[in-house]
Amino acid sequence: MFENIYTPVQKLEITPFNNLFVKRDDLIDPYISGNKWRKLKYILEKAKSHNKSHIITFGGAYSNHLVATAAASARLGLKSTAFVRGDEVKNEILLLCKLFGMTLIFTDRESYRDKEKLFNNHFHHEDNAYFVDEGGASAEAVIGCAEIVDELIDSYDHIFCAAGTGTTAAGLLKGIQKNGLKTKLHIIPVLKNGSFINEEILKYTPHSENLVLHLNYHFGGYAKTTPELFNFIKSFTARTGLLLDPVYTAKMFYAIIDLQKQNIVNANDKILAIHTGGLLGIFGMKDKF
Repeated sequence: MFENIYTPVQKLEITPFNNLFVKRDDLIDPYISGNKWRKLKYILEKAKSHNKSHIITFGGAYSNHLVATAAASARLGLKSTAFVRGDEVKNEILLLCKLFGMTLIFTDRESYRDKEKLFNNHFHHEDNAYFVDEGGASAEAVIGCAEIVDELIDSYDHIFCAAGTGTTAAGLLKGIQKNGLKTKLHIIPVLKNGSFINEEILKYTPHSENLVLHLNYHFGGYAKTTPELFNFIKSFTARTGLLLDPVYTAKMFYAIIDLQKQNIVNANDKILAIHTGGLLGIFGMKDKF
């Protein structure tokens, strides 16, 4: 299932940009899309190599990571279980998880904070259980995300990516360093006080002057939005035909356009945006469109 994959790079015609491109990782798979596929690639390979047959992971009720893990586990013949943060609910995302055979354990927010304890309390007796952190954060995930840069045929002045945990960002920076590129990497944290992402990146890669974090595009915090952001999504998608999700990619593209207006990014520079997928997250906010 995890063969090498090369997603297309598409040019976007948006005034005033002359060289704005997007790497369409959202096209990898309808359920294991974008950076979820990249992260899980080596995580699940490692699990199988250690003869682990039961994947245990974590996420919220609208987590794309849960769907991706459930789908990938099913295709590899692995059992999967997820600790779901919050009260028991039913929605489209969790329905997909169940259809892919995932067992859901709803967990109060206080208990959810200690994921290692949850894992040990429930699965200490099970030798085949394998811990996968929320969002897939791990060294294996960083290696998978670094391959995004390996796939690029052309060089770019700037690469943009949204970030929640910093794992994808770390992979991109590792790929830039590995390939000896001078590309500036712009990271858009999607939650308040996102400066910690710099520290997360440095767990996996050396410091680089080419790394820039833009901290003012969180729109209130993780999975938080504003009417301005929803209007942007509707306008952007109608103009380009490219779907965005409200949690990650919409904030990234809003930032790219706003940074150009501030002359921080030149409209003539060659810019690549990484579309990290996650489009199922739209269902969590369908009443706002």
